[in-house]
Amino acid sequence: MVLAFFMNGCSDFLDPDSLSTFDTQYVFSNVDDARKATNAIYAHFSEDAFRSRLSNNMTGNTDIEQNSGTGSTARYEIWRLEAQPNNGDLKIVWEVAYRAIRDANIVIEGISSSAALNSTDAAIQNDMKQFLGEAYTLRAYWYSMLIYHFGDVPFSTKAPKPGVEFNLPKEDRNVILSSLIQDLINAEAGMKWADELPFGIEQVNREYTLGMISRLALQRGGYFLKPDMTMERKSDYLDYYAIARDYSKKLIDLKDRALPKDFRQVFLNQSKFIVASNSDMLFEVPFAIGEGDVGWNIGIRVDSGSHPYGAGSNYMSVPPTYYYSFDKKDIRRDVTCGLYFRDKDFKQQMVAVGSISQGKWSREFLNPPPGPSTDKGTGINWPMMRYADVLLMFAEADNELNNGPTPAAKEAFKRVRQRAFDEADWAIKVDQYIAAASSKQAFFKAIVDERAWEFGGEMIRKYELIRWNLYDTKINETITGLKKLADDAFYGLGTLPDYLYWKYDTSGKLVILNPDTKLLAAPDASWTRFSWLIGLHRTPNAADPSAYQTWITTNWANYTKAPVRYIMPIPSVAVTNSLGLLKNDGYGFNF
Repeated sequence: MVLAFFMNGCSDFLDPDSLSTFDTQYVFSNVDDARKATNAIYAHFSEDAFRSRLSNNMTGNTDIEQNSGTGSTARYEIWRLEAQPNNGDLKIVWEVAYRAIRDANIVIEGISSSAALNSTDAAIQNDMKQFLGEAYTLRAYWYSMLIYHFGDVPFSTKAPKPGVEFNLPKEDRNVILSSLIQDLINAEAGMKWADELPFGIEQVNREYTLGMISRLALQRGGYFLKPDMTMERKSDYLDYYAIARDYSKKLIDLKDRALPKDFRQVFLNQSKFIVASNSDMLFEVPFAIGEGDVGWNIGIRVDSGSHPYGAGSNYMSVPPTYYYSFDKKDIRRDVTCGLYFRDKDFKQQMVAVGSISQGKWSREFLNPPPGPSTDKGTGINWPMMRYADVLLMFAEADNELNNGPTPAAKEAFKRVRQRAFDEADWAIKVDQYIAAASSKQAFFKAIVDERAWEFGGEMIRKYELIRWNLYDTKINETITGLKKLADDAFYGLGTLPDYLYWKYDTSGKLVILNPDTKLLAAPDASWTRFSWLIGLHRTPNAADPSAYQTWITTNWANYTKAPVRYIMPIPSVAVTNSLGLLKNDGYGFNF
């Protein structure tokens, strides 16, 4: 009965089912049942609220990831920052988040009051401490997402039972974050490393929890949008940068690892179902075959047809300004940005300049192929945090605290950047590059850029732009950059390609002759000309230089004014069920 409750639950967190004390005591009296109860928290990752919404769909638009803004369904409203309280996607995210929080609270309370937590059997005690840390960490993730998307939200930390009030008002988001951070600080030492766990990085582990302390601390120490439409950072923000630095350094000191040299393999592992501990990936959401939307709504596009790989699209395209922001020698660019798709015959074809895809994942990498009629449910895991993130969080926090980059900050930064280039290029592309970023501001700018190049497509950029208070700045830079690319192509200026020339090699792979260079003509007739940057104009042969593709002027239209109103309205059902405690007030809402 209790496990059925964990897995099913109710449709609204304000009206929870209750558990008897007897049931809870029984479940958390032994390791096997406590493990099953903790697993119930993970089950919410398999719902659309996470697998397609929070993991990727709701995390655009940014300077490195963009969505089409022309539709009328729930996700288009969110992408345009025009969502209404009756938006269905917001409703499922809100409800599933609070169901996950409820289940985490049950586990936290159950284990905390269980004799097994203080068992004289060290193995039992260690397992229970691990489960407790998992529950605290998963709860912290869901609250972090609620705060980024809804601002101040109700803060529930108690398991549902008779006499506990769950119709709660909003709590200050900074109070929530401070509490969550302390919970993880208290729990992390009792947790196990990924290589000590049966499911490794497919299970919340000590590495990820330490990384989450740093990520939450930077969120708490960063900027946030207030209801009066101003961006604020609390006066104690340096205290939280210190936490971010200390706990990222703690992971580096206790469980350091070399970043794998092959950047592509880090993500290919997920499509090949290879789980590697003590490597770059710290935690990834484990999707079973038949679950997960990676390779269906994000990744290299594959059209259904006469092949066994099924169909997958890409909701998040890459703006060409991002593609051309990379150094030409940066290995990450061709991994992150997909310039081709697979047609119905499984042949590689060029994508339009406005449809560059997230190249880190593709259903074409699945082995065996999933079948010609498949689409969703690829089973490809979703990355939640990598060690490269921890290194860059340490570098960022240390730079902020010391008013400039220390040798330790530069070393952490260097470890990430070195992987992006062949060793022969390190002297210029790494050493000189870092040496030039000698001031606090210059090093911070380098961090902002490096995080873009390192984590493109992993859909964390939105949250970074928010906490840095750079959202509108980076969006305006993107729009200006796109217009310049369009104008340069239109007027024949610059050195970047107006047209690309491509052909198939002997193995059938699509080869592009000039991805970075303007050519007036192909060297011979074997190459096919393809409209590229010239396509950023709707009418490339017309005399109107302002005729940009509409997505350039519409996709980010509501992101250009400071501050960006990234906060979404609380769903109508939650407002109604709160009996007056919750309101959609402030943020310029007019419902």
